[in-house]
Amino acid sequence: MDSVLRLTIVVGGSVLLTVASGLLADFLLRRADLRHPETPLWGLLRRCRAAFQIVMLAGLLRGSHRAIDWPPLRERQALIGHVLLLVLIAAGAWLSIRIVAAVVESSYARYASGSREAAKVRRVRTQVTLIMRVVTVAVGVVAAAVMLVTFPSFRTLGTSLLASAGIIGVVAGVAAQSTLGNLFAGFQIAFGDMVRIGDTVVVDGEWGTVEEITLTFLTVRTWDERRVTMPVSYFTARPFENWSRGGIEMTGTVMVHCDHATPVQLMRAQLREILDTCPTWDGRGWDLSVTDTTPTGITVRAIVTAKDPDDLWTTRCTVREQLVAWLSRQHPYALPRVATAPADRPARSTKSLGGELRSPSR
Repeated sequence: MDSVLRLTIVVGGSVLLTVASGLLADFLLRRADLRHPETPLWGLLRRCRAAFQIVMLAGLLRGSHRAIDWPPLRERQALIGHVLLLVLIAAGAWLSIRIVAAVVESSYARYASGSREAAKVRRVRTQVTLIMRVVTVAVGVVAAAVMLVTFPSFRTLGTSLLASAGIIGVVAGVAAQSTLGNLFAGFQIAFGDMVRIGDTVVVDGEWGTVEEITLTFLTVRTWDERRVTMPVSYFTARPFENWSRGGIEMTGTVMVHCDHATPVQLMRAQLREILDTCPTWDGRGWDLSVTDTTPTGITVRAIVTAKDPDDLWTTRCTVREQLVAWLSRQHPYALPRVATAPADRPARSTKSLGGELRSPSR
């Protein structure tokens, strides 16, 4: 009866202390969040409540499980203590990652709210994402190593493993050459400002927006909602187009094939009227010129500008559609035609072979 009472007191007391400490921490963080609305740190730290409570419960049970003195548990005290220690290490790693994530996200949010340059915000976002992935991997590796050290067999093998660590490192480096290359390429992309989350890129003929960057791969969301995943080493070894680097303003062209009789001057004036009513044209520049001529027609090129690639695409489509509609409605003869009738032959010359004029017969 005494052992059962001790079991109830130890387990129940640990649970009550854990719940009370979690509620108290959440209350204090909520108060701090209300007092400091300029930073989201305290609100983000509230997400650590579950990890904090697991750490508290594992720590309390780890320190008080020997006082239970219950025969079924007394025989397995070493095993129970070891399991609680492993849970404590894992929960501590989880709590550390959540705290670091809260601090990093809070710093990024404050920077993003105070910066007006979208390119710098995307660059910082890319760096923050990769830093958090590195921290997560590092904390996970350290936690796994500490958990392995708690097993006596691994402590015994430690000396022999250190002796062969050099050879194992060389072999692992050769075997994981491509993985390590992608890893270093990820750091180069993050801190070399080559490509950022949210950039508009053209890679391997695919146009889209960078959606995710990790230490080993990069995901591009194309205009038709497909996801193209590529290793990050691709962006350090091959050329690609980054339409968002150095400013997102762009200039585009619209090619229209017309007949030789096209009124180019009127077409130029019509282009200006179309752009004046186009909400996606940014007003920076425009032009219309004849860039080529063939035996069957001419090529007219319209140049338009927009503030970003999406608006440029819309502007080009609008100009192309309305120019063709205007030509079809006002000047249908200016549209390209395909000649299917034989050409008229010129009249016979009246000059003789000797160069004298022959009088027509009457």
